[in-house]
Amino acid sequence: MLLSGAVMAQDVSVRTDHPDEYIVVKGDTLWDISGKFLDHPWQWPAIWHANQQIENPHLIYPGDKLRLVYVDGQPRLMVDRGRPTVRLSPDARVTNREAVPPIPHEELAGLIRNMQVVSAEQFDALPYVVANNEQRLRSMHKDRTYARGVQGSVGDYYAVMRLGNIYVRQKDGNIIRVREPGYGLHAPVDHEYHPGFWESTAYFNKNKGDVIGFELYQVAEVMLSKQGDPAILTIGTSQGAVQEGDRIMPLDRLGYPDEYVPHAMSVIPDGMRVLGVEGNNRLVGHLKMVSISGGRDLGVEPGHVFSAFSPGAEIRDRVKYPAGTWTLPPTEGDNFVTLPDEFNAHIMVFRVFDEVSYALIMAGDKETLEDDILKHPDETL
Repeated sequence: MLLSGAVMAQDVSVRTDHPDEYIVVKGDTLWDISGKFLDHPWQWPAIWHANQQIENPHLIYPGDKLRLVYVDGQPRLMVDRGRPTVRLSPDARVTNREAVPPIPHEELAGLIRNMQVVSAEQFDALPYVVANNEQRLRSMHKDRTYARGVQGSVGDYYAVMRLGNIYVRQKDGNIIRVREPGYGLHAPVDHEYHPGFWESTAYFNKNKGDVIGFELYQVAEVMLSKQGDPAILTIGTSQGAVQEGDRIMPLDRLGYPDEYVPHAMSVIPDGMRVLGVEGNNRLVGHLKMVSISGGRDLGVEPGHVFSAFSPGAEIRDRVKYPAGTWTLPPTEGDNFVTLPDEFNAHIMVFRVFDEVSYALIMAGDKETLEDDILKHPDETL
């Protein structure tokens, strides 16, 4: 877990019940540890003080002892490095030195599934499954599958990726997430996609001018058994069946960064919002995944924390204007009022693409919704 970066230390909110010291245990995350000392976990960079006299001072490991002290009136978290656990084996001494991650990657592996967002051009260039052995519709573990465009050596491993959603920029500049099974059902705007757009993941209309990204998720790992056109791939571990139209990506292009810290953007760009929720459900809760508008284009980084707010509803003022007394159109007068936005949860970004990012819901009192507005994490009212 990388613990670096500057942040202003004023207004750091230290928990009144913070422990005098805390010994890190396996299974902790940086968010968990930060929350033991701070009311606002995204202020972690303001209190972290790396001990330059220890090995890997920017990392935290199980067994490390953390102490909160004050230096020149400012809170600082100091670390005393615990001794690593050494396990003896017939061949070697194995040291347990796995650093604390920012989020529980292993626990979330089934949810995250190595999801990627690629451009339309990148999508078109990916190798793809053209057929399965014996022309089965779906193939599983140890079956063979055939793919075109695979460049590599026998024995190389690849990920089989499936299309999940498409991110589209509307004419007004807003980004929407298009979900299965029907594009037209979820995008009430003019578009160039034909009615059968979602009938097969193998073929797509090539007029993708407004598409900013194709979302792919991993369904299996395969090994290149024989080069050729098509190449022969043998299916290894899988989370689902391999089928015609699935895309092929090198495994080393996948994975997630784990060296980042919770922190806030100094200024939140206007218009950032939640595009979609894990599992295509409208409501999601703690440690669920959401996609948000904004990526590298807006300076979004792994570790950025946001507050998610439901937009305030516009209602009629039935107290001042009882039924039957409205004389002005809705755009005039004060017979309509917009309620304040309502705070739902804090989310933290863990993966960033060009114009879209993925985040996890870390804490909150209510469910996060599609179209929630993103604000600075200090804002909860």
